[in-house]
Amino acid sequence: MLAVIIVVIVVLVLYLYGTRNFKYWERNQVKHDEPVIFFGNNTRNYLMQKSVCQLAVEMYWKYPNEKVVGFYRASRPELIIRDPDIAKRILTTDFASFYPRGLNMNTDEIEPLLRNLFFADGDLWRLLRQRMTPAFTSGKLKAMFPLIVERAERLQARALNAASEGQEIDARDLMARYTTDFIGACGFGLDSDSLKEENSAFRKLGANIFQAGVKEIFIVVLKEVFPSIFNKLKLMTRVEKGIYQLVNEVLRQRNYEPSGRNDFIDLLLECKKKGTIVGDSIERMKPDGKPEIATLEMNEDLIAAQVFVFFAAGFETSSSATSFTLHELAHHPDVQNKVQEEIDSVLERYDNKLSYDAIKEMHYLEWTFKEAMRIFPSLGFLIRQCAKKYTFEDLNLTIDEGVRVIIPIQAMQNDSKYFDNPNEFRPERFDPNNFNADNKYVYLPFGVGPRACIGERLGLMQSLAGLAAVLSRFTVRPAPSTLRHPIINPTSGIVQTVKGGLPLLFLERKPRG
Repeated sequence: MLAVIIVVIVVLVLYLYGTRNFKYWERNQVKHDEPVIFFGNNTRNYLMQKSVCQLAVEMYWKYPNEKVVGFYRASRPELIIRDPDIAKRILTTDFASFYPRGLNMNTDEIEPLLRNLFFADGDLWRLLRQRMTPAFTSGKLKAMFPLIVERAERLQARALNAASEGQEIDARDLMARYTTDFIGACGFGLDSDSLKEENSAFRKLGANIFQAGVKEIFIVVLKEVFPSIFNKLKLMTRVEKGIYQLVNEVLRQRNYEPSGRNDFIDLLLECKKKGTIVGDSIERMKPDGKPEIATLEMNEDLIAAQVFVFFAAGFETSSSATSFTLHELAHHPDVQNKVQEEIDSVLERYDNKLSYDAIKEMHYLEWTFKEAMRIFPSLGFLIRQCAKKYTFEDLNLTIDEGVRVIIPIQAMQNDSKYFDNPNEFRPERFDPNNFNADNKYVYLPFGVGPRACIGERLGLMQSLAGLAAVLSRFTVRPAPSTLRHPIINPTSGIVQTVKGGLPLLFLERKPRG
């Protein structure tokens, strides 16, 4: 009898724990799906059937008449935003109430590699952003361009080998190798040459960062379902060793001093050399309402964390965006012809050589790239966390500190409410004379506001250079194994990936002239 009572008590305690917040959206009169004990509305993500982005998109379309929709990630309430005006408030107007991303579940002891500009929150984020912004000025980007050109030429050579043999080539892998080599050169002063070396260690490190295995997903589930018990489990052990080896080797080569290369490692070493970073706190205020002073020391662990995010963010997002652009061009030969005509015309004025100024003149290529990112953004959603109790007055809705908000830009950018015939691939949408300024808070592939992507201009320049290098020498066409609509990998996390890559045929173009 006692055993039965114990079992009943345990089951009851588990039930109460697993459903403890499930009345949150009902109390706030926000529409939502019925949650499942422990898993909330996130069961299919935990079972690796749907990605975070896919579930957010699904909820967006399920409630077409709502401005916001409730969601439970395990028992944690989240709010899905369906309205660009509300998105604007969260990302810019009321940023002080939504400055965290809330991606670190264990805020007491953040994993070393997650103390980076993307994952960090609060004063750590603000001070890192303050010190690192100078790395991305126009002058520094222009100085990097010769390194980009060299990698773009290697990109052409690799594509040429495949084209001469009539083989289909995975555009995703090709552009990932180009991006990896660019990051190696511009970030770390390394000549990784993964475009030539099939099994490049640098390329493997980049791929390894985004391979979410069963173990990693299981850890995420445990941390979200039982945060108080499992939040100290580490996620980054798989890549920590490789990142630290890379950083330590480069730092040793430079004797822990800036080398004059003006690359990303140099910037971080200069940050360290300047000493303590000092700025206004975003977290703590004095009694008179003014911010307290916050400080940060740039040590080797922080350098490694920034290297990790520079590598990860640049590697996956750029390769995704450029390869999907090629995929769309393969299926729209008329658009591809216009892009190539522009590239040919511009390069002719620059002795048929890629240059920073030449890329700046390729406007139609840029519109094409932006249209591809509209249809399939690398980051399909933006995430923020409420830093203090906040009221959406027009909705008569108040949410509590700690509630995360999800802005599903994948869905918004493909909504006919904002873009007519959204399934049509039409670069002319991004002609400044055509673009609807009201869509500034709908089209958000790089985010917007104080936490917008710090490397947007660098990523855009590198991506356009890679596309120009390919399309000046090749025409891309669908391969026998090409899927018109690639299948999204359901284990995708923050960055979307596709199953099976993006196979295309690269047909060499006749020389100009």
